[in-house]
Amino acid sequence: MTSAAAQSTLAGASPHSRNERAASSSGANAASTAGATIVVNALSALQGGGQTYLANLFRYLPADLDARIRVIAPAGWSVPVADRRVVIVPIETSAVRNPYARAVWERIHLKPLLGSLGASVLFCPGGIIGTGTPRNCRTALVFQNMIPFNSEQSRKYGVSPMRLRNWILKQEFRRSARQADLVVCLTDYSRAVIESAIGRAAKSSVTIAHGVPPEFRAGGAHGQSAPAWLPRDGYFLYISTLDHYKAQIEVVKAFALLRKRRNTPQKLVLVGPEYREYGERVRDTIKALLLQNEVVLKPAIPYSDMPALCQGALINLFASECENCPNILIEALAAARPILCSQVQPMPEIAGDAAEYFDPRSPEDLAAKWAALLADPARMDSLARRAELRSRMFDWPDAARRTWFALAALVQR
Repeated sequence: MTSAAAQSTLAGASPHSRNERAASSSGANAASTAGATIVVNALSALQGGGQTYLANLFRYLPADLDARIRVIAPAGWSVPVADRRVVIVPIETSAVRNPYARAVWERIHLKPLLGSLGASVLFCPGGIIGTGTPRNCRTALVFQNMIPFNSEQSRKYGVSPMRLRNWILKQEFRRSARQADLVVCLTDYSRAVIESAIGRAAKSSVTIAHGVPPEFRAGGAHGQSAPAWLPRDGYFLYISTLDHYKAQIEVVKAFALLRKRRNTPQKLVLVGPEYREYGERVRDTIKALLLQNEVVLKPAIPYSDMPALCQGALINLFASECENCPNILIEALAAARPILCSQVQPMPEIAGDAAEYFDPRSPEDLAAKWAALLADPARMDSLARRAELRSRMFDWPDAARRTWFALAALVQR
């Protein structure tokens, strides 16, 4: 079970009063933010979680926030923005086509652009402040990427460009967090990690977890039918990128052990894009265990299919060894289905008593917990109810409001 401190933070009442008072947004009013120009650097939000995060911040932009918002984004950026307070500032895609080109562009061009936009606050949801700022322009970032700060997971990439990239990101995250006037953390766990990495408390920090889109809540899929490709005899579901730290190989091995222990007609469904080398290892494991007809791999599905997929699973699994604030786990809670979950933090901070926990490094432990849960329908029903209740702690309108007003409050400081 998560600690009382973590529960109060996720519910919106963080125990870290010193930093919370410095960056508090819950009590801010519209008058205190008048005249603020918040510039969002969205150049790194090209796909996946980065775009989802910003899409929800814009979707639930508070009506009483009296501020101008300018979004620096690649030309053709696809995140929907319908609010007239938000103006997109497009940047030629070729100038920011990869992290290295983007870093050069930001170093040369971003500061003058901030000056021309009259920036009061530079907000970097990607976690890196890649430029100096004009006088009186405050800076804020979101700490999202945990892998660079986990040496065990970084080593799994061997001698590779990915491992070098993680090392560079770690140095840039540390530098940026020291520089930032506000660090937005997604869990108390990640807050502790980043403050340990920079050797002190941030100038100001606040914990604001992600929310749940309404369509993911039980009964909120608006009558969507399950995709036709799903197994007819039921399924266990694990949605996540196939990557070293996601432990799909251990999940497949545990599934093989489960099938030896009991008659299990349900298939295992693994959904997510693949990090190529690890995806090949997952497929080799499936083949070696003769599970080609029992494990369904779907590299990509429409995002709109995910609510029905989660709500239709007999059990949702989440086996990751390294996360910050995983959207998938929060969305699985909202589906009101029993969850088998990694015991590694911050997963217990997020799921509390609404999941059955296992060691993601141990297929044997997962198989034992899996079999015991299937043999106990009352426990499954209890976990499903607790999951739905727990999910109510994660609310996008509240998360967006707290985030925008924390940014606007920097102007007054």
